[in-house]
Amino acid sequence: MGCERSCSGRWPGLVAVGLGLVMAMASGPAARAEGVLERVARSGQLRLIGPLDHPPLLSLDAQGRPQGYGAVVAERITALVGQAVGKPVRLVYEPVSDSASLSQRLGEGKADLACTLPFTWARDEVVDFTMPLGVSGLRLLAPAGRFDGSPAGLARRRIAVVKNSLAETQLRGMQPAAQVQPFADLPAALGALSAGQVEGVIGDGMLLTGLVAQRGLTGLVLTPEQPYLRYAVACAVPENNSAFRNLANRAIAQLQQGYLNGDPADVAAVDRWLGPGTAPNLSPAQIRGVFDVLLLGVEPLRPVPTSAAAR
Repeated sequence: MGCERSCSGRWPGLVAVGLGLVMAMASGPAARAEGVLERVARSGQLRLIGPLDHPPLLSLDAQGRPQGYGAVVAERITALVGQAVGKPVRLVYEPVSDSASLSQRLGEGKADLACTLPFTWARDEVVDFTMPLGVSGLRLLAPAGRFDGSPAGLARRRIAVVKNSLAETQLRGMQPAAQVQPFADLPAALGALSAGQVEGVIGDGMLLTGLVAQRGLTGLVLTPEQPYLRYAVACAVPENNSAFRNLANRAIAQLQQGYLNGDPADVAAVDRWLGPGTAPNLSPAQIRGVFDVLLLGVEPLRPVPTSAAAR
């Protein structure tokens, strides 16, 4: 989505502010930590990290490039950052599967962006979060008819979760009698289910749906209909980089507002990963409902014709 379609007439001022911040950081004391915009202006690269195998949010295509809804968001952020620093910026992707490592690398300034993380208070201690990309929730994946999805039915059953995740915390809290089986990541947990090592997997419902479709698995269902826990999914960025986070938030808001406005490029970009016929198979009405809620806390971004903006 280009700026000419979705930015207000005040956007040139925002570019000037972004450039001013970059110049101020560059001229500051040598001891000052390098910020994201300064680093991007110097290197021409924005560093995205995330898992290899988390469709529909993030995975690799046949050429080894990141793809998915999270990648779309990262590309929009990269384009807006490029305008702010006044030079082309290339999105560079580094696979990192462990969620703790994602937070650590961002906290240490070894990466700039991760777009597959649900908010947790523990992560908020070491990284900052953008406005949400969407919403998801924890559900149970198992062979059809094995569970009814109730917490009571999980007692004394072998249930896989990702180690130190929201799913593990939720399972231990809602059913202490469950036999919790922690795994390094969701694909490993799903592999254990396919091999009969566990009886079910509790994890992010959207990611489980994407993995099942990617692997062509059959006979598996998600329960309960309403997730055990709902949460927002956002991008994580290094702490104390408000200029960069502001640009990331604006890019996310532009994409969501563009979808609501019926912009063909934005509708196609979102529907390709979340819409009808995809693994999540969300209807346009469902997507619009989510975006409407997520945009309640920000200024609406409406396209301003060039002729009107110049008056």
